[in-house]
Amino acid sequence: MSQQVAITTRGVTRDFQSGSQTITVLHGIDTEIRAGELTYVVGESGSGKTTLISIMCGILWPTKGEVTVFGTDIYDLDDTALVDFRLENIGFIFQQYNLIPSIDAASNAAVPLIAQGMDRHEAREKARGMLEKLNIGDQADKLPNQLSGGQQQRVAIARALVHEPRLVVCDEPTAALDANSGRRVMDLLREVAVAEDRACIIVTHDNRVFDLADRILVLEDGLITHDGKEMPDDH
Repeated sequence: MSQQVAITTRGVTRDFQSGSQTITVLHGIDTEIRAGELTYVVGESGSGKTTLISIMCGILWPTKGEVTVFGTDIYDLDDTALVDFRLENIGFIFQQYNLIPSIDAASNAAVPLIAQGMDRHEAREKARGMLEKLNIGDQADKLPNQLSGGQQQRVAIARALVHEPRLVVCDEPTAALDANSGRRVMDLLREVAVAEDRACIIVTHDNRVFDLADRILVLEDGLITHDGKEMPDDH
């Protein structure tokens, strides 16, 4: 049985203005991300990795091209429909944790569920369960400034996973974690990704977890130069 396609990009370019100069960061990206796979996006700083995943999940508009996520052309949606689509279907884990400083870890992790209309108490209990999976259940009642950087990152990961999104998009999710914690996080992300109707995309420089990928895309100067199970020998 063929795998479901989670994301399709066709001719995706992205330009930025720097004064009077136009800088092209992506040069016509054509690719498909398949459900049931853990896909890594790898490349040097400035190669376009974060720009590409931001376009794939509806945060940054492409200059040209089409992006389809689970059959929906997301840039044909109006702003409200796009926000609703992201809330329902996508979980985000970015380098900045973006935790709300005035509420505890469980409430931070529960934000997507509350935004979807779930009862606050029920949402917190479900969030606590996700924090337990990430081995920080005992930190659920602490404020972000009472947590270490690694603990804050795991709260951000819990927030991304708690509403069981079909697409999880991560930017360096293991950057603040030691080797053992990093592998635990990646194993949890694999649990989410390895399903017929779900996918996970990870931008990472962490060669400690390259072996966990089903597929690695290498970006160089805004182009995909490698697409395979393993890193090429020259990287």
